[in-house]
Amino acid sequence: MADGPVIIRRKRVFAAEGHHGGAWKVAYADFVTAMMAFFMLMWLLNATTEEQRKGLADFFDPSIPISAVSGGGTDLLQGDSVFSSDTLASDNHGGLGETMEFEGELFQALSLSLKEAVESETVRLTRSSEGIVIDLLDTSEEPVFPVGKAVTTRRLDEVISRVAPMLATSDRMIKIVGHTDALRFADGDYSNWELSADRANAARRLAIKKGVPERAFYEVAGQADRLPISDDVAAPQNRRISIILLNPESIPLNAH
Repeated sequence: MADGPVIIRRKRVFAAEGHHGGAWKVAYADFVTAMMAFFMLMWLLNATTEEQRKGLADFFDPSIPISAVSGGGTDLLQGDSVFSSDTLASDNHGGLGETMEFEGELFQALSLSLKEAVESETVRLTRSSEGIVIDLLDTSEEPVFPVGKAVTTRRLDEVISRVAPMLATSDRMIKIVGHTDALRFADGDYSNWELSADRANAARRLAIKKGVPERAFYEVAGQADRLPISDDVAAPQNRRISIILLNPESIPLNAH
């Protein structure tokens, strides 16, 4: 064999570059999430009404009682979406935004007037789908009515006296509902149905005496023991009077 050129082949070995790690990805994801939250906050501030923002603030305020029993919507905006003031058309009762703004002022005025009673848990002030609800709760020490009777007491007189000026000037129609505990009467001719209705009417008559126009009342009813707010059917707070300042949207046009 003839001698030829010697060919030497060399293999190139490429060393893999070191791994950079994924910490930057986590940091970037956190940054994007924070920016999304910021823009969502800016959008919500622009899209919600003052009343809806107040509802959000009240939800996280432990000093303001919010009850699912007498409440309407279960979300932070009391049943309204952030689009409510835009998507719900104005009707003969006035624009929704105007109604909600006025309701916020009225709610604040009632809160200030009943501050001590609310803090002592003898009065509960809430919002519902019907309107603003003032619950006068019985206590063992000082009941709203004597047990088994529809005779007004000093405590009922005091609370009605505090709220009567606002009830008279709010231009809201009023609904009064009486509630009892589940204890039965020995006399079968008189029941919790009659008692709760008689107490609601007694509260209405007292409110009229304190200056609330009779035409302001839309409904007076007795619910007996059908809507307890305590699991204990004999609990005193189940015996209560509910005064509801009705939203105009919840009243038929021909009722005005």
